[in-house]
Amino acid sequence: MLYYLFRFLEQYDIPGAHMWPYISFRALLTLIISLVISAWFGEKFIKYMKRKKISETQRDASIDPFGEKKKGVPTMGGIIIIVSILVPVILLGRMRNIYLILMIVTTVWLGFLGFLDDYIKIFKKNKEGLKGKYKIVGQFSIGLIVGLILWASPDATIHENITTEKQGQEVVVTHKSEPVKSLKTTIPFVKGHNLDYSKIMGFCGKYSNAAGWILFVVMTIIVVTAVSNGANLNDGMDGMCAGNSAIIGVVLGIFAYVSSHIEYAAYFNIMYIPGSQELVIFICAFVGAMIGFLWYNSFPAQIFMGDTGSLTIGGIIGVCAVIIHKELLVPILCGIFLVESLSVIIQTQVFKYYKHKGQRVRVFRATPIHDNFRKLDSQLDETSRYLLKSWPHRQFHESKITFRFWIVTIILAALTIITLKIR
Repeated sequence: MLYYLFRFLEQYDIPGAHMWPYISFRALLTLIISLVISAWFGEKFIKYMKRKKISETQRDASIDPFGEKKKGVPTMGGIIIIVSILVPVILLGRMRNIYLILMIVTTVWLGFLGFLDDYIKIFKKNKEGLKGKYKIVGQFSIGLIVGLILWASPDATIHENITTEKQGQEVVVTHKSEPVKSLKTTIPFVKGHNLDYSKIMGFCGKYSNAAGWILFVVMTIIVVTAVSNGANLNDGMDGMCAGNSAIIGVVLGIFAYVSSHIEYAAYFNIMYIPGSQELVIFICAFVGAMIGFLWYNSFPAQIFMGDTGSLTIGGIIGVCAVIIHKELLVPILCGIFLVESLSVIIQTQVFKYYKHKGQRVRVFRATPIHDNFRKLDSQLDETSRYLLKSWPHRQFHESKITFRFWIVTIILAALTIITLKIR
């Protein structure tokens, strides 16, 4: 809104109006506004939730040794995050941009899905919340919508990079002048950096391009669903998910910016994606919302984000990665989310396998994996056999676990950026 207003005022030589086309100006302003909204609205929201007694009523003491202290802490803090993202984006973003529209739709869609889950848990007194199959349907749906729009929209195009080697000189990278619909995506550790979905489906012959788009849509659904669930599982300790997501958001913002700049895209030998600069605006709002939320969510938490926040956060990360053609870097960048999900899958499948044999066998002390580091020996199920019972050797305070997970995410974020130069 303000973007279009000041672009209009620019023709009348209004002082400062010429600043609004610059991404750097709008991005930093978005970050500041998001932080301010998160801090101001967060305080008001927490007071309101306490006044209405909308809070955590039950914690699993067998998993969380600090659970007693967390009873009565307001939840559904994801509403703070969503408001802190959407308000500055609507004010400062170019609302005609297809990528920005997709990010807003994703935020609202998954925010509503998470809100339903929290609503059922709190007001219906059903600790299971929204049934898993409905969550999957919601995540599947937004993944399908994003994939189909990126396929059908004439505005979702790229300029493919062309590599030219000159003898005795550095490799020169240029981009095709004409924008095209492309099925290429960035792949790490491979020369040329690109993987073409249509070539993977080359066995389909003349239908390989159509089959490639189907594969792309399926990949979009998988990425959005996986990251959304991974973030949801990671949200188990004060500040854990918000901190990890802020770090991941910074990397996605860097990728979005270099992808929108033809010279930087050529330097990193990646696709030039016109219009992706508006994602920088969104990601700055996202990072600002995460940091602002940590003001209240860091240990000891004054509010929990709930599924309203965690499902939305994961969806935002997944959709942004798909838009900038970096979805294959997600397993590295979101490595913490991946490990959290794998730990739950491994624990569940091993338990089911041995249960048929009449045995109770678990791999970890508790899952998701962050719970494994705070569970005491005295809290273990004596009827079960633990394959990794001696790991870790002692219980850690959740603040130490959270900070160490942040450090791991920083390392993975740096490695993700480095993959653009490692071929």
